Amino acid sequence: MVKEVLSDLLRQNSQSCGYAFRGIREENSGYRLTETAASVGFLYRHIGETMLMFGTFFGLEPGVQNTTMGRQDEGQGERIEESRDLIEKGYAMLQQVIDTTEEGGWQSPIETPFFGSVSKARLFAHVLYHNSYHAGQIALTLKRANPGE
Repeated sequence: MVKEVLSDLLRQNSQSCGYAFRGIREENSGYRLTETAASVGFLYRHIGETMLMFGTFFGLEPGVQNTTMGRQDEGQGERIEESRDLIEKGYAMLQQVIDTTEEGGWQSPIETPFFGSVSKARLFAHVLYHNSYHAGQIALTLKRANPGE
């Protein structure tokens, strides 16, 4: 039952975030809400990198270099197709975590530098929250940013 519920949550996160993600194009990847805010492309890449980097806490190799976490936007998100691939790999990795975690394994503690020791379920929930948070930023930026400024 747990696997089905978590798979549903993951699919819903992908679908909900996808509404914003599908609006991202090369020509709007540089949009920002303000001069100092991160660009749409940077946020998009950040989501993909973060999902994969969190794989480390779940015992998986991330297979990606961190170019966005804790860093300033210096054009890291210009290659939209590359970022789209990272997102797809991130969702596939999270599904793998669901598929390989035993029913009782979701309460297993995981040490993190951000939250200390948290359950596997709580860390999984944080990744979904993180995706949604930044997807909201992307949606707002695509709607409100003035590319002429």
